[in-house]
Amino acid sequence: MNDILGFFTGLIAIVIPGFGSTLPPTYSGYIEADYVYAAPSTGGTIVSFAVKQGDSVKQGDVLFVLAHAQQDALLAGAEARVSAADANARNLATGSRTAEVDVIRATLSKAQADLALARTNLDRSEKLDELGLTPKARLDQDRGTLASAQAQVDQLTAQLAVADLPARSEQQVAAEANLLAAQADATKARSDLADRSITAPQNGVIDRLFYANGEMAGTGAPVVALLPAGSLKAKFYLSETVRNDFALGDTVSVACDGCAANLTAHISYFAADPQFTPPVIYSRDERSRLAFMVEAIIDQPQGLHPGQPVSIGKLP
Repeated sequence: MNDILGFFTGLIAIVIPGFGSTLPPTYSGYIEADYVYAAPSTGGTIVSFAVKQGDSVKQGDVLFVLAHAQQDALLAGAEARVSAADANARNLATGSRTAEVDVIRATLSKAQADLALARTNLDRSEKLDELGLTPKARLDQDRGTLASAQAQVDQLTAQLAVADLPARSEQQVAAEANLLAAQADATKARSDLADRSITAPQNGVIDRLFYANGEMAGTGAPVVALLPAGSLKAKFYLSETVRNDFALGDTVSVACDGCAANLTAHISYFAADPQFTPPVIYSRDERSRLAFMVEAIIDQPQGLHPGQPVSIGKLP
């Protein structure tokens, strides 16, 4: 009987080349990609795209821009409030302006001159009064003028001293707090304006644009799909009987119709549970029906595309 089986096996091998050969097994799978999606943090109308499908971009490159007229206005208002709050805080910290102090000093100088003149006139009136050459009313008038001039000098002297003083501590604290609040508002306004220009989160290739110029993109809605370098992977399935023949980090061969020769990938993930299999009883006889999903990152992704079927083989 064995001789007969051997004869027929040899005959089939002649008619069908490769029959009975011990080629290494291959496992069917497909290419999948881990996309990175660029989306606005707040909704708005898309006014321009800086990229198109197939473009290579670097991290930080602008992908698209949303309408930002409102954010421009808010930033201008916030920066104006910062300037006003800063000027108020500096004014309270240093006292009155130099020009205001100069006016008070000039007025004080005039008042001091008026005081000196009033004192001279009173001295003259008192001497004339001793000689009986001036009426009492004139003496009283000169005394009143001197008192008024002295009061004016005292008032301006006190006003000058106050003008040179900074504001009270409570006023300064309030002014500094207002300045900090205005600066915080300006920082937020700048951030909101910057958020209207959406940039690439990492290096990669633009795979797809989901919107066009003039369309409204909602908050968090993906607008651009980016395919980062090293994001292509082969997903395939192993039976329970051969799963232990593979390990994380193993290099496997990748083949497909029209692909370059000698493509490889490195196993990066093993599923812990069986995938896409009907319910089975985990008995010794049924374990061969289990299939486990495996992922392997492609080393040379040129010419491969997501969804493309591939064959995976174990390398020696």
